[in-house]
Amino acid sequence: DSIVYVAGAGPVGLACAASCHLLGAACVIVGDAIPQRLEQARSFGCETIDIRTDGALGDKLAAITGFPTVDSAIDCVGFEARGAVDGQEVPAQVLNDCMSIVREGGNIGIPGLYVTEDPGSADDAAKLGNLSMRFGLGWSKSASMHTGQCPVMQYHRPLMNAIMYDKIKIADAVNVKVISLDDAPKGYQNFDQGAAAKYVIDPHGLTNLTAAV
Repeated sequence: DSIVYVAGAGPVGLACAASCHLLGAACVIVGDAIPQRLEQARSFGCETIDIRTDGALGDKLAAITGFPTVDSAIDCVGFEARGAVDGQEVPAQVLNDCMSIVREGGNIGIPGLYVTEDPGSADDAAKLGNLSMRFGLGWSKSASMHTGQCPVMQYHRPLMNAIMYDKIKIADAVNVKVISLDDAPKGYQNFDQGAAAKYVIDPHGLTNLTAAV
């Protein structure tokens, strides 16, 4: 019965949103700046927010649920986050968004990747792994924060069963496209450009599902 905000509608964010439904969330809201990815999120029952539009994120949430906060906020973007308007690199953008919209005593999940150093960053602090986080805001809300690599082995069996018995249609949720090894470079190019798809490479044609990119 919880309300969850998922930042990022790439494959990780879409899989996260589908998992929130599986775990019983009443409302899952996905935020992104790419319309095609938001459309994909809506295809399996998510509410969506185009973060490029004017206004505070809390106000956009309130337009959907009547409240400017959520029970849980999940960062599926990571350190490559960019500003909603100018598209410039803002490594801590999503972390700060999550702390601003989670309710008091809420939860923040961070499966998005963060690195110890980012030498190529335009942000001098981020080059050394330092982010401009509003940590005091998260602390003042007594928010619980969970991060690190997902313990995938813990979930393999229950997820397999959920998929086999059609409790979750994860391939549909992330829009899987099976491609050949020859098409892999094009798949990576499309993904970098924000394609609303999860490309799965079948190098030996074993699935008989391979399609052109």
